[in-house]
Amino acid sequence: MRLNLGGAEVFLRAEGLEEAPGGVRLWGREVRVFPPFPAKGFFRHGWQSWSLAAWVDPAQAPTPLLPEARRPQADDPFLLEAGAWWGSGVGALRGPDGRALLLGALDLGARVLGREDLLLGRYAGEGGAWFLAHGPEEEVFAAYAQLLPRRLSGRPPRVWCSWYSFYTRIGEDLLLRVLDEVAAFSFEVFQIDDGWQRALGDWEPNDRFPRGMAFLAERIRERGLRPGLWFAPFLVTADSPLFQMRPDWVLRDGEGRPVRAGFNWGRPLYALDAGNEEVVEWAADLVRKALAWGYDYLKLDFLYAGALPGRRHADMSRESAYRHGLKIMREAMGSDAFFLTCGAPILPSLGLCDALRVGPDVSGKWEDRRDAILLSNPTTPGS
Repeated sequence: MRLNLGGAEVFLRAEGLEEAPGGVRLWGREVRVFPPFPAKGFFRHGWQSWSLAAWVDPAQAPTPLLPEARRPQADDPFLLEAGAWWGSGVGALRGPDGRALLLGALDLGARVLGREDLLLGRYAGEGGAWFLAHGPEEEVFAAYAQLLPRRLSGRPPRVWCSWYSFYTRIGEDLLLRVLDEVAAFSFEVFQIDDGWQRALGDWEPNDRFPRGMAFLAERIRERGLRPGLWFAPFLVTADSPLFQMRPDWVLRDGEGRPVRAGFNWGRPLYALDAGNEEVVEWAADLVRKALAWGYDYLKLDFLYAGALPGRRHADMSRESAYRHGLKIMREAMGSDAFFLTCGAPILPSLGLCDALRVGPDVSGKWEDRRDAILLSNPTTPGS
């Protein structure tokens, strides 16, 4: 069909169409949009917090990301292995005049391919709703954002996070000393990051926290700050007691092997099955435990593990399973807790979290040549 959109004539293939604010809605498990110009750029949207989201050259094929052990924690495995510029959920082509032709999914599980002469949207599951717009870049992205789930939580708080000073080398005595210094500044949250737990999957304080996490939360509140805590509910390592005690909770591939969720802390990472209600309830209990300790600012990390490809306990798509797990954890938090998602699939997280990490970790240098250039990995820390 032919459509006049934002002052340009666009040809497309879709099952249905209706007007929408700022553009049109389309229907179809696969839709094709043919731009009225040779595209000069493709906005490639990454799958999760650390994935590449940038304008790229559609005429130049993407470079494979290395090493392979880290690929699962960099992006949707399909996007990395496709050999073409596929993005997650939304994509846009930029014309010679700088205006953008945008195609965005309104359901879960969509991918968008960008070429000089084509925007192709395709759902991996049962979805079929899209938004199409053409015009100034900021306007078309804003119009699309208005159609997505939202949770308006006001101004984000000012957070001191232990990770950026000490990484995993934290303990009760050290944090108590730092707390006195931090309280003198205009921070609102004192967030304890990675390093407090016994192991991934064993979310109890280690021996560097002899008086427990509730004790620290009380000290933080006494200084007039909000206690924050980090954990990664869908991640586990082979040396965790949970991995040994509940092998049925581990996400597995079609041959029964544990699904690799990346590599960190010097060891392989594995995913828990977010399609298993026992796993989801266990994760919700972690949230309740953190709240009972006194932490109502929660940073949940490596959440992509709950949406990796694998054979799930329930017959549901991987992004649906992830969003269901996130919804149950959000309900366990209540409306007053502040929920920060990190390493999180972007579109499936919207409307359930108060903030969502975008971009990789930070470091003291702008770019690591080995990782960013030689290994083509844009997810490594930088300034």
